[in-house]
Amino acid sequence: MDIHPPRGYRERPSGIGDAVVWTREGVGDADLPVLPDGSMDLLWIDGRLSVAGPDTRAYRPPPGFADAITGIRFYPGTAPALLGVPASELRDARTDLADLWSPANVRRASELIAKAANPGTGLAAIARWRASETDTVDPMVRFIVTSLGSGMSVSATAEELGTGPRRLHRLSLAAFGYGPKTLARVLRMQRALALARGGMGLADVAAIVGFADQAHLSRDIRELSGMSPGRLLGSGNMCVSE
Repeated sequence: MDIHPPRGYRERPSGIGDAVVWTREGVGDADLPVLPDGSMDLLWIDGRLSVAGPDTRAYRPPPGFADAITGIRFYPGTAPALLGVPASELRDARTDLADLWSPANVRRASELIAKAANPGTGLAAIARWRASETDTVDPMVRFIVTSLGSGMSVSATAEELGTGPRRLHRLSLAAFGYGPKTLARVLRMQRALALARGGMGLADVAAIVGFADQAHLSRDIRELSGMSPGRLLGSGNMCVSE
């Protein structure tokens, strides 16, 4: 069975840091799975607010489970401060917002959606409201993403931050939902797929992003995505989040 990008998928800047607002039209049985990317999303699905936690493996929504989906995808590590929940509690989960927030906060969020011109604008309004009432994100979070995403080792990242490995692990669990080694694998996969999608050969990609060889790249991507690089690349847009 061929696998295709989600129907009607579009994304745009949210106007809130590096967060992105996206929409898609339903779910088909031939759509690509959602791949791990270190991010979390606040979702509006058929009139219901929910949260997509950080994934450690590909997630495939069941066909037909929604007519339309709108989401705001937050920069890796920034959603927990806005949601008030450690990322580790939402790992590999899709959770109704009502199970995480007080009834008063859920009502406020629903009102912001209802007043907005469209769900995407409403989700951005929720994010701005929460940002105004929560602590700023620890600057270490962005450094961890930048460092590991560039290929720096976990030990070198901890040393640069001036933290021990245990503290880095605790920070990563709270911000990303998993340890820095898993985050590094996820970011490396995303970087590899982006380079390959741009036309670079897989052997060159493997060398640039730090795999031992092309076979190592293929094994790692298959473990995280459930698909071979060739199948992902042959499908077009393989990095859709949700």
